[in-house]
Amino acid sequence: MISKVSCSILLVASAAMAQQLLPGTVASAVDPDPSGNVSTASVNVAGSSSSDARHPITARERMQWALKGTLGPASLTAGLFSAGWGTLFDHPHTYGPHWEGFGDRYGMRLSGLALSNSMEAGLGAIWGEDPRYRRDPGAPFLNRLGHAAKMTFMAQNREGGVMPAYARFVAIPGSNFISNSWRATGENDASSAAIRVGLGFFGTFGGNTFNEFWPDVKHKVFHHHSSK
Repeated sequence: MISKVSCSILLVASAAMAQQLLPGTVASAVDPDPSGNVSTASVNVAGSSSSDARHPITARERMQWALKGTLGPASLTAGLFSAGWGTLFDHPHTYGPHWEGFGDRYGMRLSGLALSNSMEAGLGAIWGEDPRYRRDPGAPFLNRLGHAAKMTFMAQNREGGVMPAYARFVAIPGSNFISNSWRATGENDASSAAIRVGLGFFGTFGGNTFNEFWPDVKHKVFHHHSSK
């Protein structure tokens, strides 16, 4: 039953994104901007070079966002720490404290993340949500931190306004509970899924905070070195 529900969700999500694609368009996984940020001054995201901050996200950009969020350097690196932590403390015990167990944990995280990102991108296409994070670089530090927290639960709509991130509210809990159907004993119960849901939103906040401040840090560091 669970597998049928998850397949139905993915089919609807994929159809919604596909309807936005022009005939003959191929979605590329290449992201010209490693940070994946979007500021209020310019739209600097995967596959986009537009300077119009109100430019609605395209189907190609949705697919690139989902691919980068799953297979991008930041995601793959985070998976190393997540799988390493679980292997160090041998949780869940089913996988074991060895390299094979590390690989199982790494793959399990990746499968759940792929489902979550696919659901958010697809359902967001139906509801007109833009999952990309838009920076607020001109504001004071605390305001920017608050903006990162706010956009953990909000998303930009087609008109450039802000709306609740309904697709995210469905994708993060839904993917974590659905993935219980293929997870190992010890992490396939409701309480484990609930913990992963909380970590999922916390991870979104962490990613927003990184995207908000990292470009400034990078500019200062590299500008400092280049000026020497």
